[in-house]
Amino acid sequence: MPWYHGDYPPSYKNQPVKLREKAVEIANALLKEGAEEGVAIATGLKRAREFFQDQENKK
Repeated sequence: MPWYHGDYPPSYKNQPVKLREKAVEIANALLKEGAEEGVAIATGLKRAREFFQDQENKK
C-alpha cells in the first residue's frame, strides 16, 4: 500500500518530517518495483538516513 500526504507507516511516526518524507518516497518506489511492504518500510527508513548522512558529510 503506497503512502501519501501524511499517511505513513507507524514506524516512521517519531522521525523528523524531512526524514519521514524521504523514507516514504523511497518505500513507495520500492513497492512499485515489487518489494514486500515490510521490506519497503525498513529499507526506506534506512536509505533515507543514509541519504541525509551523506548530505551532511558532503558539507
